[in-house]
Amino acid sequence: MPLAAALVLGTALPSAARTFKWSSSSDIPTMDIHSQNNALGNGIHAAIYDALVYYNSKTFKPEPQLATAWKTLSPTQVRFTLRSGVKFSDGSALTPEDVVYSITRAMAKTSNYAVYAQGIDKVVKVDANTVDILLKSPTPTLINQLTELRIMSRAWAEKNRSLEPKDIKTQEETFAHRNAMGTGPYMVKEWQPDQRLVMVANPHYWGKNPTNVTEIVYTPIKSQATRLAALLSGETDFVLDPSPQDLGRLRNNADIKVIDGVENRTIFLGMDQFRDELPGSNVKGKNPLKDVRVRKALYQAIDINAIHRVTMRGLSQNTGTVIAPQVNGWTRKADVRWPYDVAAAQKLLAEAGYPQGFEVDFACSNNRYINDEAICQAVTAMWARIGIKAKLRTLPLVTYFPMIQRYEASIYMLGWGVPTFDALYSLQSLLRTVGAGGDGNYNVGRYSNPQMDALVERVKVETDLQVRNELLEKALLLSHEDVAYLPLHNQVIPWAMRKNIEAIHRADNRIDWRNVRVN
Repeated sequence: MPLAAALVLGTALPSAARTFKWSSSSDIPTMDIHSQNNALGNGIHAAIYDALVYYNSKTFKPEPQLATAWKTLSPTQVRFTLRSGVKFSDGSALTPEDVVYSITRAMAKTSNYAVYAQGIDKVVKVDANTVDILLKSPTPTLINQLTELRIMSRAWAEKNRSLEPKDIKTQEETFAHRNAMGTGPYMVKEWQPDQRLVMVANPHYWGKNPTNVTEIVYTPIKSQATRLAALLSGETDFVLDPSPQDLGRLRNNADIKVIDGVENRTIFLGMDQFRDELPGSNVKGKNPLKDVRVRKALYQAIDINAIHRVTMRGLSQNTGTVIAPQVNGWTRKADVRWPYDVAAAQKLLAEAGYPQGFEVDFACSNNRYINDEAICQAVTAMWARIGIKAKLRTLPLVTYFPMIQRYEASIYMLGWGVPTFDALYSLQSLLRTVGAGGDGNYNVGRYSNPQMDALVERVKVETDLQVRNELLEKALLLSHEDVAYLPLHNQVIPWAMRKNIEAIHRADNRIDWRNVRVN
């Protein structure tokens, strides 16, 4: 059936159907909803797949999506009533079995989404309209976690040999890596990785879609100048990541509007604290990054105000911790930085036995975060002042993340958003010793402290809000004392768009496809 005919027979759409063309610097790594936990990919997946619950873009409170209601039957059992009449984009009906399968799939060994299933023991079908989530222990953040656990058709996955998530650490591909089929407002028409993604309206969408957008075209454009030119010429309608140096020009252009806000994403540097010797370093037989004095020296050699002023042109919020202020658990006390002090850094290095510094591998993405490559170049120059010869290498997103997850970087950049808006997500992913069930899934420096592990385990099950927040603060302060990471800043995200575009800026830097209009 031609698409136009399908749209007539399916969900009624606004008469003034429009195409929304947008761009950012990188492409999504995969279509598989459980393979790579990547913010850009998650945002696009949310156009194609629904979850049981999803955030309201104005209040950021979870609201019904595929579940119309939920009820806590006991501290370890939550019942969800499924929306009736929901169909996948191929016309097949959503079933409780699909929900059971999808959440279970998120817990597979090859999944990067086990952190969102934290606390879940199993999911069971109750009847044709109901599922229960059974918990290992009370899980205060369950509903927030479910916003990122999207639902896939089990029959489709089985038919296409995609029952297990694609392992992002390997080159092996599954059908679900390049194809998608969900219940969301849009479906994939075409995806040519690193070139073009086209999504069109899902004729079987269950919801009343208030947008007039019937086609979405995404074009990854690495070059800042080329992205800007495309926006100014009207070739694209929207740029997710305009460069800070172009914002003045854009704000003064009558055909363009810029909206911005602080993202719930923190940019920081991680360090290999596991290997006994760092590959490519001139230090043999030991790993200097295991010494807290060395890590603190690296921290205190970074002039964060210069990065804020020069590299970021004011579009950053300096931080001393790994979570942003919008995230539950953040406190001013935990957000204090070790001071910039070159002399103190040199003294720490000398005390650690490296008065002349040393050589070390330094890896960064070059198309994922705002000015990511420029930040790393600035840090490299700052470290050179204390004798640290960082051998900087930069890679595009699609190869960078699999590389660091194979533990192949000595020092690396990471930007960490918090979809649950709760610090446990960061503590478990970044600071918990690497293990099962999402523990340490992005702790690619393999930091490990039994005291931290104990705090994280307590936070997972603590239901007293005051006690829980005290535990979160203790954990963040411990991370600071251990110099587990080198925090840099929280991103301030500007969105640039043609003046005829309507969109709601979100703290997770994600477009809400239900609220985009082209006038």
